[in-house]
Amino acid sequence: MIQYLLWLVFGLALLVKGADWFVNGAAALARKHKVSELTIGLTIIAFGTSAPELVVNAFAAADHYPGIVFGNILGSNNFNLFIILGIAGLFSPIVVQSSTVWKEIPFSLFAVFLLFLLVNDALLFSQGENLLTRPDSLLLLACFAGFLVYVYKQLKKEQAHNGTEIIEEIKAWKVIALILVGLTSLIFGGKLVVDNAIEIARKFELGEELIGLTIVAAGTSLPELATTLVATFKKKTDLAVGNVIGSNIFNIFFILPLSALIQPLAFDLPLNHSLYLLAGGTLFLFVAMFTGGKRKLDRWEAALLLLVYGIYAVYLFG
Repeated sequence: MIQYLLWLVFGLALLVKGADWFVNGAAALARKHKVSELTIGLTIIAFGTSAPELVVNAFAAADHYPGIVFGNILGSNNFNLFIILGIAGLFSPIVVQSSTVWKEIPFSLFAVFLLFLLVNDALLFSQGENLLTRPDSLLLLACFAGFLVYVYKQLKKEQAHNGTEIIEEIKAWKVIALILVGLTSLIFGGKLVVDNAIEIARKFELGEELIGLTIVAAGTSLPELATTLVATFKKKTDLAVGNVIGSNIFNIFFILPLSALIQPLAFDLPLNHSLYLLAGGTLFLFVAMFTGGKRKLDRWEAALLLLVYGIYAVYLFG
């Protein structure tokens, strides 16, 4: 038992450090091209910090563990929204850009709604199975492509307004090394996490969904936690919110469909409770932008996010 825990921790450490190296390399390239902090958060850092979920899900899907796949995605998104934004908001009220309020947050809510429709065929239409199929995956990826088009247009607009900026020169070999070593660590770490999480679940007779929603999800969300807290301490709240919302969009519209392309995924109905929580939390974040400080997540709202997640955790293990 101890050996499985140790290997799981080591795998998570590889995931976190690998994502860190990958993000540093990729973000260095972006900054050389005068990409804004918000766009970096929505794209490169969001993709890099979601890389642990991608690698873990790829192995879980290939090994026929759909509960780990869905649990990891839904658990990570809820952890991002309730725990990471909650902790960051307690340290400092989070001011949010208008484009995030009116575009990224609603798009994230749309992602949850669409996923609910796609994985609840038997529940909603009384026919078929509750599966995320390959055609469903293509639809989600098409939505992801639309999101990338939006980010690209925003990027072009920002570049047009950016003035000259002195940027530290980073050697190409160092950037390439960071990216390659980071990806290698992600792959090995992801395999260790999946294999040992399954063994722990068997030892304690826990469902794979519960392991995915909690241990695996929290572990793969550590990069988001680190980057968001650093951004908050540096008063770069656009980067903090962009990272969380961007990662949640990436998880549903990119990582989950890629997993289902490997193997169609059976959806267990109790996971709908986590979908409801994610939808409610995203809607709350949107409404919070119009209460108290305008376009701001206040400390009491951040505390409420943490409280709700605590109740959710008690429910999961109750």
